[in-house]
Amino acid sequence: MKYLDPKADLTFKKIFGNHPARLISLLNALLPLSEEEQIHEIEYLPTELVPENNSYRYAIANILCTDTKGNKLCVVIRMEWSKFFEQRVQFLASELYVDPAIKQVKYFAQYPTYSLNLISETFKYNTPDFIHNYRIVYGKDTHQVINGLHFTFIELPKFNPQPIANNRMMVLWLRFLTEIDEDTKEIPSDLLNDPEIGKAVEELEISGFTDAELRAYDKFWDSVSVERTLLDDRYQKGIEKGRAEGIEEGMEKGMEKGMNQRSLEIARNMLEKGMDASTVLEITGLSMDEIQQLIG
Repeated sequence: MKYLDPKADLTFKKIFGNHPARLISLLNALLPLSEEEQIHEIEYLPTELVPENNSYRYAIANILCTDTKGNKLCVVIRMEWSKFFEQRVQFLASELYVDPAIKQVKYFAQYPTYSLNLISETFKYNTPDFIHNYRIVYGKDTHQVINGLHFTFIELPKFNPQPIANNRMMVLWLRFLTEIDEDTKEIPSDLLNDPEIGKAVEELEISGFTDAELRAYDKFWDSVSVERTLLDDRYQKGIEKGRAEGIEEGMEKGMEKGMNQRSLEIARNMLEKGMDASTVLEITGLSMDEIQQLIG
């Protein structure tokens, strides 16, 4: 049996786009929700309310959720394939939170908004943690929270089940996202044994996709590859430009320092030969402080 990668736009939407129970299972597993905040039901945000912006083509779903106590919250899910994503994520979540058109139909702007971002690149190299939850806080006081926007970033390449062994569903869903792709020949039994994940695996079987869907799948990966190449190229050019400017600046400073040292040597010799300080100052171009230091 051959499978497709669940992280592509087409496959992710097929798996979760029309399966509320499955999406609820994923959200409750990955979002930092308390027991009382666990999502009980969801309503998919109408596509006409999703902001149109080509740079957000990996924004996979926008959902209005109801928790076990009847409270509302909104979630935007995004699959990101580059290290240069943080500003785009903030802008997308904020746009959904304040968009006037959405506000008129009572979706966003009155409920907390959670931004769930599944990142295919490592972007925090200074920590082994692969799950990062952020909220907006007042100044340096992390206890004074400005409610409204919540951000969760999961670095899929760093996924390690050991620290989250007590959250079985988080482990299973992240294994589902990281262990299955076109090279997968056999699915682990513990993934198949979970009702929702088992059904999601079935929908990844390549035999269930039309030729048009497979072409769209390949086109998605082509676009990902092109974007990553362009971003890496810009990043490399930025490094090279910075390095060249640094070398040039270093040479200029080095030459300046060398010339200054030479001027100091000349001034010292002139003073030793009995020339007055004002004449030495005029000839060498040194400052009076530098001349005084030589005299002292």
